[in-house]
Amino acid sequence: MTRSPASPLPPPKERRRLREAASLTQAQVAARIGVTRETVRAWETGRTTPRGRKREAYAKLLGELSAPQQDLIDTAETLTPVLTDPPEHTPEAPPPQPKALPTAGLTPAQAFDALYAFCAPALVRQAYLLTGRRELARESVERAFQVAWQRWPEVARDRDPAGWVRATAYEYALSPWHRFRPRYRHPEPPPADPSDRALMDVLLTLPPPYRRTLVLYDGVGLDLPDTAAETEASTPAAANRLLHAREAVAERLPELADPATLHRRLAEVASAERLRAARPPTVRTGSERRASFWTRAAIAFTVALIGTTALTLRTAPTRYEPPVPPGATVQGVPPKMAPGPLSEKERELREKLRGETVSGPQRLVPRAD
Repeated sequence: MTRSPASPLPPPKERRRLREAASLTQAQVAARIGVTRETVRAWETGRTTPRGRKREAYAKLLGELSAPQQDLIDTAETLTPVLTDPPEHTPEAPPPQPKALPTAGLTPAQAFDALYAFCAPALVRQAYLLTGRRELARESVERAFQVAWQRWPEVARDRDPAGWVRATAYEYALSPWHRFRPRYRHPEPPPADPSDRALMDVLLTLPPPYRRTLVLYDGVGLDLPDTAAETEASTPAAANRLLHAREAVAERLPELADPATLHRRLAEVASAERLRAARPPTVRTGSERRASFWTRAAIAFTVALIGTTALTLRTAPTRYEPPVPPGATVQGVPPKMAPGPLSEKERELREKLRGETVSGPQRLVPRAD
């Protein structure tokens, strides 16, 4: 009796990529297969290999995860030469020229969707390591890709489109202005695993430049010159930041003193959370709406400025009118005198006038009514 051959499995890194692209955590995969989370973590790192029925269930699950993404994966394969480091050149040969995004046979929207499918799931997890906030990580990646879509001709011809988007997402995620937003004033629930929670606590205590350098070098895997260039620092400064960040992590978590172990743990912490990225059409639509809003706002502001200027010109005086000088006190005017008592002669005259008014002509006598 012959046994049926075991189902083929992708490499460990591809298994983790398929799970992250579907926004599944290791615990969710373990629940669907019927194993523990540590077993799934060991399968994704290559330390153990699934066997028997669990292997068949794992292979079936990976096949289901890879089927909906096959179209975008095929398109993203055309971007692989652009997303990798340029080949080394000898002094005799001229240095390689920057590679543009291959757009032959692809519309801008298709090329953007391929880049998004290639980079967005990993970028959301990297932004989570930087901020410790799930919603802010997703928002940072979406905003970075919205800016990339607005400036797509520039991004498509960039030497490293993935690096361009990553730098924009990191800048937005680490912006100090988020602390004033009401939705980000309170901390989010920490990871459920105690070891993951301890590592996230150490990362969030690092200064943002140190945290960014550590994630780029030990998390993403960039070399030191590229890390320095992306963080806008010199190579010695980036090296010092990396050493201080490693020392701070090793002081709190001695088991992570080895850089290889730290790299593996960063990947595990980022993969343990359910971090879902939006669909590419949603990001493109949001970018176009944002651009339309700011365009209309600029037009409205310009119209208001023109109207205010016209009203000012219409109502402004056409000649110079000197201001009215302030009042001054007049000197030399005699004071106003109040009437004093009547003299004897004045009293006689008053009595005479009163008598003549009563006994005088008819026209001078007042009426009784």
